[in-house]
Amino acid sequence: MEKRYDVVIVGGGPAGMTAAVYALRNGKRVMTIEKSVFGGQIVNSPKVENIPGFEVISGEEFGDMMLNQVVKQGGEVLFDEVIKLEKAEEGIRVVCDLSEPVIGKTVILATGTKHRHLGLPKEEDLIGKGIHFCAVCDGNFYQGKTVVMVGGGNSAFVEANLLADIVDRVIMLQDMPFFTADQKLQEQLFKRNNVERHVNTKVMEYLTEEGKLCGVAYQENGEAKTVSCDGVFLAVGMVPDNQGFADMAELDARGYFISDEYGLTKTDNVFVAGDCRTKSLRQVATACSDGANAAIKACEYLNKNAL
Repeated sequence: MEKRYDVVIVGGGPAGMTAAVYALRNGKRVMTIEKSVFGGQIVNSPKVENIPGFEVISGEEFGDMMLNQVVKQGGEVLFDEVIKLEKAEEGIRVVCDLSEPVIGKTVILATGTKHRHLGLPKEEDLIGKGIHFCAVCDGNFYQGKTVVMVGGGNSAFVEANLLADIVDRVIMLQDMPFFTADQKLQEQLFKRNNVERHVNTKVMEYLTEEGKLCGVAYQENGEAKTVSCDGVFLAVGMVPDNQGFADMAELDARGYFISDEYGLTKTDNVFVAGDCRTKSLRQVATACSDGANAAIKACEYLNKNAL
């Protein structure tokens, strides 16, 4: 017999976990399903300074706090990947990769985003073997070595600051004429003497020897250049992973769910929240706001239909 819930939440980042808290506080039975790590992308940030109420907190600690809050309020959680949603007589059937399907009278999609790749030859084969996205996870592999950081926004600078404590040399490659990270982050990084910066660049190729990454070829102001390195870290933005749910919630040209802050979709009992939807600012604070709004709308739907 398939288990039934008032609200099934797909995604355990700040949006999903906030939605769970609000739904639980409204007396609903809630299941939150996360395929990777509860807390979402923020768990990879060792130092977060823009969450209200916390002057400084690690992303991992914040993720643990959110999870504990949900569990203590009676929410159920599941580590698994949601493959698809199907309309069912009593709501929405949530089909998972490893676990039995569950039924949600309502579903909140808080699927977040995933790391953008450059799409160059050899890239997929080198991910985890020379190409990385997380300095906390993989920076220690490059102690005393040279790494390239591709990107120029806040994420790139946070990662590069961590790497600069570990590696011998960090080479920053930004494809724009200027770095877009907050001024404070730029000041922190560029006062280090082991950081080299380049703008107006475009990475053209990963260089390898016997299948092992040994450098990158790039253009700087149109001039072809190469640099030797032991590893490459990519911080070139995030992309949604929503295609599997397009029959339930409309997508825009970039693959984001089309919805406003209330999380409404073309399916009455399916809502969206967080970085996976169309919005101008993707931050923890706005993800939490989305989660609260979507949960309240889901509860209104349940109450209105006496479900």
